[in-house]
Amino acid sequence: MNPTTPKIALVTGAGSGIGRAAALGLLNDGFTVVLAGRRAEPLQALAAEAQTRGQTALAVPTDVSDPDSVQALFDTIESSFGRLDLLFNNAGVNAPAVPMDELPLDKWFSVLGTNVTGVFLCARAAFGLMRRQSPQGGRIINNGSISAHTPRPFTAPYTISKHAVTGLTKALALDGRAFNIVASQIDIGNALTELSERMTRGVLQANGTTAPEPMMDASHVANAVRHIAAMPLSANVLNMTVMSSAMPFVGRG
Repeated sequence: MNPTTPKIALVTGAGSGIGRAAALGLLNDGFTVVLAGRRAEPLQALAAEAQTRGQTALAVPTDVSDPDSVQALFDTIESSFGRLDLLFNNAGVNAPAVPMDELPLDKWFSVLGTNVTGVFLCARAAFGLMRRQSPQGGRIINNGSISAHTPRPFTAPYTISKHAVTGLTKALALDGRAFNIVASQIDIGNALTELSERMTRGVLQANGTTAPEPMMDASHVANAVRHIAAMPLSANVLNMTVMSSAMPFVGRG
């Protein structure tokens, strides 16, 4: 690939929160960014915002839990750009914090469908494209979580899903060696987004109390993605934890 040719990145869940922050950061670093997510409006607004700055972004509304939708996304990437250099596998959902015997099964299937199947489908398609393209190779960064290490109370579906992402990341890192495909996982703790803002008002703790928790700006996660994305494929950060320094993770919560 010509060194002056822009690299192509895909960010899932790009319409808000961490995904949006990461997409903006990658655009600022010179990537052409494909924006994927379920809601078309915020994706299109972000693409238009990028265009005003002379940057290139393509909005592709996608449901990552749907194999046909993911296939259409990657068909668009391949036909539009011919390659993919970076996937930030970011899209994810949560479930209500209730005892597991009270959890509606549709919430279980929703979390596993997006956080596990969706991450796998996007990684699978990216792996295939990165394997076929010339020059061969690329980078996959999966959005993990502090929950990939230890649970919060009443979060079995989300915790299980993030442990699964860890297994997938390791498998990708191993299986990708033959094709110059590298994989990383960023485990995030308390990034302030529209979905996590409620934690500033109080969240259930391991001792049964409810307490507000310190948060960090989502830009710090975006900067971690940018740092890994800037590395040559000969080097990698396999696992990184980016967290609010004072959150109840290290020590007894």
